[in-house]
Order: sequence, then C-alpha cells, then structure tokens
Amino acid sequence: MQNNIYSVITGSGRHIPDRIVKNTDFLQNEFYTIEGERIPKSNEEIITKFKEITEIEERRYVKDNLVASDIGFFAAERAIKNAKIDKETLDYIIVAHNFGDVKSTIYKVDIVPSLAARVKSKLKIENPFCVAYDLPFGCPGWLQGVIQADYFIKSGDAKRILVIGTETLSRISDPHDIDSMIYSDGAGAVILEAKQSETPVGILIHKTRSDTIEHLNLLYMDHTYNKTKDDDRIYIKMNGRKLYNYALTHVPQLVKDTVEKAGVPINKIKKVLIHQANEKMDNAILNRLFKLYNIKIKDIPENIMPMTIAKYGNNSVATVPVLYDMILRGEMENHELKSGDHFVFASVGAGMNVNSVVYKMP
Repeated sequence: MQNNIYSVITGSGRHIPDRIVKNTDFLQNEFYTIEGERIPKSNEEIITKFKEITEIEERRYVKDNLVASDIGFFAAERAIKNAKIDKETLDYIIVAHNFGDVKSTIYKVDIVPSLAARVKSKLKIENPFCVAYDLPFGCPGWLQGVIQADYFIKSGDAKRILVIGTETLSRISDPHDIDSMIYSDGAGAVILEAKQSETPVGILIHKTRSDTIEHLNLLYMDHTYNKTKDDDRIYIKMNGRKLYNYALTHVPQLVKDTVEKAGVPINKIKKVLIHQANEKMDNAILNRLFKLYNIKIKDIPENIMPMTIAKYGNNSVATVPVLYDMILRGEMENHELKSGDHFVFASVGAGMNVNSVVYKMP
C-alpha cells in the first residue's frame, strides 16, 4: 500500500495570563445600550443574567507590560519544547490574531512588522527560509492557520509548521458594553509535522465557509456605548442575537459536512473541540449537530464537548489550541484523546467565518 503524507500535531503549548478578573470586578462599571442609554438594571442583576447565559465566572487579562506577540511567543516556546524539535527546522510560522500588539497605554492596532515576524525574532530563529506571516480571520483564525499548514505540508512545500493563536481582547473591549465581560486574553500554539502513513492519520479533512454579505457586520469595531465620554478609541462590538442565530444555522451543518466528507460515523467522534464563545451557544450548536443525525439530546455522548469558558472566558483565536493543549496534558477532568480517536475542531467568528477539521490521533 502506498504511503501518503498527512499533517500531524506533534507538540502543543499555551499561555494563560495570571491576572484573574472575576464577574464581581465589573460591579462598578456603567453599562449602556447601543443607543447610548444607561441600562436601568442593577449591575448585580446584569452580572447574574450574564453568568446564566454564558457560564463565564472569570477571565484572564495580560499584565500591562505584555502584548499579543509576547504571549504568542510563550505558547510557541512550550509547543516547540513539547514537540522536541529544533526550532531552526520550522518551515513556516503562522500567527492568527485580529488586533496585533495593542499596548496597555496606547490602545492602537500595531501589526507592522507582523506578529509572526516578532515571534520568530523572539524565538531567535536564524533560518531565513522559515516564512513568518499573520492570519487575521476572526476567531476561526487559528484553525484556518492549521488548514493552511495542512495544504503546505500535503503539497510537499513544508515538513514542519508552527501555528499560533494569540489575542489580548481586554485591550479592545468597551467597559460600558455588557459584552466586554465575555472577552479575555491568551495564546495557544501547535507544531504540525508531515507524517507518511499507509492509513489516514492526523488531519483527515477540513471545510471552511465565509458569509460576507448579510452577515458581514455581526462583529465589528465602533466607539464606546457611553456617548458622554470623550473617547476616540474603537472597540470590538457584536450583534449577539444575530450572531447566535448565524452560528446555530451554519456551524452544525458545516461540521456534519466535514465529518461525512471524512467518512467517519458520528458515533466515532470522541470529542468536539469548539471555539469557546458562549456556553449556551456552544451547547445549542452541539444539540443541533446531533439533531441533524436524528440523535436526541438525551442520547448525546456525555463529556463529548469539553469547555474552558467558565474560567478563561473567550480569548478568540486562542480558545481552541488552549483547549487541545489542556486535554493532551491531562489537565481536563473526564477528557482524554487516545491513539486512534477521531475528534473535531470547529470555530466561528468575524467575517462571518466558520471552519471545521476532522482529526485522527496518531
């Protein structure tokens, strides 16, 4: 039987900031509507409702002296060490992010030079043929970087690629917007390597879709909701209800299409590692996915969808690689991935973009 080339994850790493920000830390905030009107409810009531919907109890923020490329570098170092590779043998460094190195005092997007170039410099990689570039693709950016890496590897252009997702959403979240409580900071990274195998292993199949007409501005940038403030900064904003409906409409179907394209029965999928955006939304996506297979909620396998959002919040491109790294290191109770297990990576975010990967553990 002929050997084929597959893309296999051989190492992973993450950086979760030490600074814990609890829901009660928002009790002093003044929250406003999109129309600029003060929300009449008490902050206690607002925060209680927020917790019921998202399940978020706390999130992590970076220290003032750090930026996204710093924490991306920390995650990359750990992934390289975990993979036991020579960093000089990397063919590509792909860094997914959306806002660059936003400093704690300037609050401006900074993407020149690219974050990938900055990470390569911090890693002290001398190899000029290690190509470093950025990928802004909303929250699905890290997974899209993995998909691009798979193309490079299967084409024979590359044998070893570092893919990083890093973000400091705390720097671009409006303190007067309830949604600011969703966002957090973090970084995750993996090493993908070419592996010859007679049987399929690693990345089996992937699919991506982008909807840029009706759904373009479900996530966008705008000024603070507090119109009385003299503030020229722009912050991340979202139309939560429409985003929720978009995700429920498109994510389950794309995942199903990917699983079927891989030729894997749904009962062989051990885990669904999905972007940690909102626990209520992620549960609804999972239920809708199994409904497409005519499987009732009560029959969905227990512990199939691990969640980190309660403690880490939504750190965008970092959520999925952080989740993967925690499972591989045995740091998530009741969750493991063994040789031969099939699982799904999936994400949804600004664009709007959705992507999915079916992976088989080597």
